[in-house]
Amino acid sequence: MTARNIPRRVCLLTGGGDAPGLNAVVRGFVHRATQSELTVFGSRYGLEGLLGRDEVVPLGLHDVGGILPRGGSILGCSTRSNPLAVSETDETRKAAFSTVSRRLHELKIDALVLAGGDGTMAIAARFAESGIACVGIPKTIDGDLGGTERTCGFDTAVQVATHAIDALHSTAEAHQRVLVLEVMGRNAGLIALHSAIAGGADVALLPEIPYDVIRVAAKIRDRERRGLRFSIVVVGEGARPIGGTASQIESAARQRPARLGGAAERLMHELQEARLEHDVRTTVLGHLQRGGTPSAFDRLLGTRFGVHAAGLCAEGRFGRMVSLRSGHVDSIPLAEACAARAGVDPEGELVRCARAVGIELGAA
Repeated sequence: MTARNIPRRVCLLTGGGDAPGLNAVVRGFVHRATQSELTVFGSRYGLEGLLGRDEVVPLGLHDVGGILPRGGSILGCSTRSNPLAVSETDETRKAAFSTVSRRLHELKIDALVLAGGDGTMAIAARFAESGIACVGIPKTIDGDLGGTERTCGFDTAVQVATHAIDALHSTAEAHQRVLVLEVMGRNAGLIALHSAIAGGADVALLPEIPYDVIRVAAKIRDRERRGLRFSIVVVGEGARPIGGTASQIESAARQRPARLGGAAERLMHELQEARLEHDVRTTVLGHLQRGGTPSAFDRLLGTRFGVHAAGLCAEGRFGRMVSLRSGHVDSIPLAEACAARAGVDPEGELVRCARAVGIELGAA
């Protein structure tokens, strides 16, 4: 893009589910964009604003003051506005892309910046292919977006899960119970594995490693024989037994994939069927992992991502996603980001570390 084509007006949106650190992204972007004399707008509730279902609002320095400690996003998020949803027809998708393109033209917006996970990055890539100048910012508590070492929101989610494990230890020991903690992550077990190691859990069940409940019960009984009459089990929501599938609380529907959940409840029943005599209880963290004050790491990462994304816009470098690699913030092509997925490597260092400290993963 030549200097005369450098954008003067850009629109930022936060798509998909919310994540701690998104407000840091917005704040960092607005500050850096303002320094480059870019005019910033925000699409309310993801694409809802650009699709005409909500507003597109100006964003200035006065709008981003004091938002660093806040969870969520001052722009709002939405999982309902995905023109690439599997249930959408080609006509519906084309209409959505046409509406967004027309809206950007009406508002005289030169570039679109999308903060989100794999679904949002796929939308960004499609927009880029259709000629819209786009920049992506990786955000997901699941940490499963490829092409970047960290995504905004993951650190806080792990911190929340780790604190929950800490709290469960005392009550599990007091009542000699087996407590099963279900954490988010969809088909990636990154939150489960990181928090299990950090919190000193006894068992961690991950989507990437199908489990044998007999091994889980054997681990609990072994602890009993050693005088440890309680156990903490962390299970990712996408975990599944060998030969089974992930538990769902809602089937795939229009504009959204299946909602996973019930992994802890299923495991409790499986342990009972394995004739485990312990009292087994479940705790589901759910959206607690998304909310609350962002960690210092997520505030810093979000700020760095926002600043770098604004820099890409100021330089006219589009079709790229901001990325953290070897601790350095840079960018990669959107197509590369969409092609890669992150998750737990069953043969990786973290799995070996978990096994070295005695965490049972449900499989050899």
